[in-house]
Amino acid sequence: MQQNNGLDKSQMISFAVLCLVLFGFMFYFQNKQSKEEEVKAQQQKTEQTKNAVKQTQVSNINPNVTPSSIQTAKLSNKELNLEFASLGGQVSRVELAEYKAYDRKTDKADLPLNLITKNNSNYGFQFKDKTGKVINTKDLVFAPAVNGNAVTMTANYNGAVIQFIYTLLPKYTLDFKVRTQGLAKITADNKADFIWDYSVRNLEKGRAQEQSHSEFSYAFDNYKKYDYDGRTTMDEDKETLNWIGVKQQFFSSVIEAKNGFTHSKGNQETVEEGEYLKKLNYEGFVQMQGGELNQDFTWYFMPLDLKLLKSYNKSFDEILPLGWAFIGGMNRYFFMPMYNIIAGWGLTAGWVIFLMTIIVKLILSPIMYKQHKLSAMMKVIRPEIDEANAKFKDADAMKKQQATMEIYRKAGVNQMAGCLPALVQIPIFYALFRFFPNFIDLRGKGFWFAKDLTAYDDLIKLPFKVPFLGDHLSVFAIACTIVILIYTIMTSGNMQQPQQEGMPNMKVLMYIFPVTFLFFLNTSASGLSWYYFVSNAINILIILVIKYVILDEKKIHAQIQANKEKPKSEGKFQKRMREMMEKAQDQQKTVEQQKKKK
Repeated sequence: MQQNNGLDKSQMISFAVLCLVLFGFMFYFQNKQSKEEEVKAQQQKTEQTKNAVKQTQVSNINPNVTPSSIQTAKLSNKELNLEFASLGGQVSRVELAEYKAYDRKTDKADLPLNLITKNNSNYGFQFKDKTGKVINTKDLVFAPAVNGNAVTMTANYNGAVIQFIYTLLPKYTLDFKVRTQGLAKITADNKADFIWDYSVRNLEKGRAQEQSHSEFSYAFDNYKKYDYDGRTTMDEDKETLNWIGVKQQFFSSVIEAKNGFTHSKGNQETVEEGEYLKKLNYEGFVQMQGGELNQDFTWYFMPLDLKLLKSYNKSFDEILPLGWAFIGGMNRYFFMPMYNIIAGWGLTAGWVIFLMTIIVKLILSPIMYKQHKLSAMMKVIRPEIDEANAKFKDADAMKKQQATMEIYRKAGVNQMAGCLPALVQIPIFYALFRFFPNFIDLRGKGFWFAKDLTAYDDLIKLPFKVPFLGDHLSVFAIACTIVILIYTIMTSGNMQQPQQEGMPNMKVLMYIFPVTFLFFLNTSASGLSWYYFVSNAINILIILVIKYVILDEKKIHAQIQANKEKPKSEGKFQKRMREMMEKAQDQQKTVEQQKKKK
């Protein structure tokens, strides 16, 4: 039986690179603030309160309006069930008929999925009359009239007629036309202010995850540019927005203006608990024509399905947070098509992910093989490296490093090759981090004890909350942590302890890493945990197969000895390293000679 003598230097470098990047991603996406950040956030909140979108005080135009006097009108098709309220002439309820929302009482997705209900959305047009009084259509009472798939809401104010004409169309679309007559006689200027207040409703199981995905999204420059804002404020004073939307984890409410919104401002506030996740406020100007507000708009209340979003040709597909540039491309053109193809075979979502993991591993297998072969070669020359370290124990670090590099060169070992697998896996990790909680085809798909692979599984419920873990333990996260720990133990072996005083114990750090991974995965999508459980289990099998079946240390040793006998020409990297070391040595000698002269 062969013995594993631990990680070689290249593996340590690879692991360190991967750990640093993963830790950075983990802490960034967990969004856990330090005390200094909390103080800063509080200052921002105070500043936000001062600079928030200020709505001019509106006079109470209809003091006698009561809830019982408000009329409603309804429109529906196979995709949307809509209600319109006479107060404000607004859309007062939006239900996506083909989807369900999560119910915490039953722990099932069995509630009607209402993006808008219970006054969580409130919008209208605000302008001033010639006396300086502020008029807001949110306070006017409209009379509804239904005709087929259209509702016309009509209101009168001081002789002016205001009409909102809504027409329900396919593909989650609601046409919205504003027509006025006689408004020019009473308005003071030629612009109106569109104001939209929206409270994001909690529709999914993972509150923190859904909350982090709730934000403003908008397009400008004729739909060519897209941006989003998950911060406390937004300010697009110089751009004309083609549309403004509120994005949630899997759904979005968007209003498009034919002539655009200008001088856009907005702010948002996180809600810590309850039915709502965030409160968002938006304000943007729309231009009036000859004092009349005759403008065309379109509402979209849509699921974030990539194929559907692309079909609009309005940059809606950018709403889906699949990652930037290459990362997003991996999700759009590799992981999503792969999932759809395998799912077309009739397999359940969990087994689709299982096969996806195997396919990814097969693609990466040449790189993985080279990494483990390098590890075996490093283990064979370990005695020579230890001998060189002992020989130059009292020498300066530069001579010791030169001797080590010479051993690597003669053996034909390229240390930097060990970094490649780690670097390749970083974009894959980040792509999957974006894929699992945002791919709507996985929403509501269960596997074993996980009821929804886009949310955490909470088979183990805790009677109290643990910091960074919450009130549950995810079985998939625990299983993934265990296999990562086993993999770490197998690859670390008898790792050499640091010889210099003050250097960290890498072996201890490597064992801490899998435990910290539990905190990260416990509130993440269970599909991600399942993928990495399978991935690391396969890694363990690969190590065993390569170690006991494929690689023969005696042959490797013979190959290294043969390499030593051959005249070895320096590569560019080795030559550059040697020149740098020689230059450093010359500088050191010069400094020592100058000291002796003094």
